[in-house]
Amino acid sequence: MELPPVKLDFLKLLTDDTGILQHAKFATPRRHEGYTTDDNSRALIASVKYQRLYNNPVARKLVDIYLSFLLYMQTQDGRFHNFLSYNRQFTDDFGSEDSIGRALWACGCIIDSNSSKQEKLAAKEIFDRGLMWIARFGSLRSKAFAILGLAHYRRAYERDQNVIPNIESLAHQLLQAYERESSLGWLWFEPCVTYANGRLPQALFEAFRVTSNKDYLRVAERSFNFILKLQVVDGKFAPIGNKGWCKRNGERALFDQQSVEASCMVEAALAASRATGDDEYRKEAYSIFDWFLGKNCKGVMIYNPKNGGCYDGITSHGLNLNQGAEATACYLMARLELEIDKRSSRAKATELHRPWKN
Repeated sequence: MELPPVKLDFLKLLTDDTGILQHAKFATPRRHEGYTTDDNSRALIASVKYQRLYNNPVARKLVDIYLSFLLYMQTQDGRFHNFLSYNRQFTDDFGSEDSIGRALWACGCIIDSNSSKQEKLAAKEIFDRGLMWIARFGSLRSKAFAILGLAHYRRAYERDQNVIPNIESLAHQLLQAYERESSLGWLWFEPCVTYANGRLPQALFEAFRVTSNKDYLRVAERSFNFILKLQVVDGKFAPIGNKGWCKRNGERALFDQQSVEASCMVEAALAASRATGDDEYRKEAYSIFDWFLGKNCKGVMIYNPKNGGCYDGITSHGLNLNQGAEATACYLMARLELEIDKRSSRAKATELHRPWKN
């Protein structure tokens, strides 16, 4: 499959010296709606991945901006504001659990990267201060984001004895939710399939890779296969629509389909492939990614190859022409993860075909 080149052009356009702006009107940043921790965390993850692959000065600058944003948004008690106005005023007392989880994930990515020592130390300080809040998380997705961050942290600090118990505690809570809510024909953690669904099995796949607990792998596979089947319509990937979602024993909403959901599912499929060694999951990742490239129910390009941006999704009337931070950063996260996968596969193939030396 021929993937489009990775471009940071539109990510840069949405970013000023404060951070990435939340929304755009078509391709023009909407400054009056300000910034969020959620979007700057996503943009930070994408930039760290880009820097890992290309060692690029533009990516290094973006990493600095987004990391500085998280440092500014963290409160004295370790939580985070989520919303910041364009004139740099906080517009909330503190943010959602999801914003904490995403910030921890982003900082974990820096800690487990080729970023500078100074950036890693700053990210570790933010991570360590925020970690205490995971014990109070009620949101399943917040727990999943935290697991993803902890898995990165573990790779950087293998001797830290606190990491695995934290991963196990969060993963066990996901398993409890699954056992409580799942039933014959409904292999899910909640009574309704909503947003960023792929992150839940993705977190369990990563938890399995760290702990080798096969219960995590069992539930990760069952839940991922369930939502994958649920999100294929007429042979094409079709993200659950946010106008009604999909309730147990109910009809799934077809619209609006959001770019963030496709991105999550691409990364979850690649996590499944790494955890199981099953190449079919890898093929699913590329098939899901085709949604961005026109293989969707409307036959429209979600990715904008001219500027490297991504449209917000598909409505019942066609393409949503706004290109916001969430869609663009999430597209890049998925696209870069595919690039990492391609390079890893090529390296393995080279090793397999390397002539033996006596």
